Amino acid sequence: MLQNARQQSVASSIAIGKSRRDVEKTDSLTDMDRTDHSLVALRRILRATELYGRDLAQEAGLTAVQLRVLQIIGETDHSTPSEIATRMGVSQATISVLLNKLEGYGLIARQKSRADRRQTDLQITAKGRAKVEVAPDALQQRYVAQFEALPDWEQSMIVSVLERVAGMLDAGKIDAAPVLTGGELLRNGRG
Repeated sequence: MLQNARQQSVASSIAIGKSRRDVEKTDSLTDMDRTDHSLVALRRILRATELYGRDLAQEAGLTAVQLRVLQIIGETDHSTPSEIATRMGVSQATISVLLNKLEGYGLIARQKSRADRRQTDLQITAKGRAKVEVAPDALQQRYVAQFEALPDWEQSMIVSVLERVAGMLDAGKIDAAPVLTGGELLRNGRG
C-alpha cells in the first residue's frame, strides 16, 4: 500500500514537470527527515527521564525506582516483596536489592507476617512518607494521566509502537519496571 502511494506520488510529480531523479531525491530526504524526527523524539524522552531523575535525586534523595517502590508500599498498609516484584514486573532479586537499600535508609521496615510466618510484610516509615511527599511529581504519573485519557485505539497504537521500538533496540527482553527513569534499574547493585 505504501509502495503504491509512493508510485502515485512519483507519477503525479513527474506529471507536473519534476524529473524522476528530483522526486526520488525528495522522497529520500523525507525518509531521512523521518529518521531524524524519530531519533529526536527518542532523545527527548531520554532527556526528560534524565532531567526528572536529577530533580528527584536533588529534592528527595531517591531514584525514580526507589520512589515507586515507596509509593506502592505506602498505598497499602503492608506489601510483600513478591507483590512488589510482580506489580513492577521485575525479578525477586532486583526487588530484594532495592528493599535492602530502602531499609538501610530507614524508609521502610520489614516484619514477619502475622498471617504467614514465611512471608515478610513491608511498611513505609514516617521518614519514607516524608520522602514521597517532597518528591517532585513523578514523570510516569504525568504520562499515565495523559495516556489513560486517550481512547482505547490510541492507547493500543502507542503500546504497539513502543514495543516495536524496544524490539528495534534489542531491548524487548530487558528487565524493566513501569517507571520512567534513565539508565539501568540497578546500577552496580545500588538501587
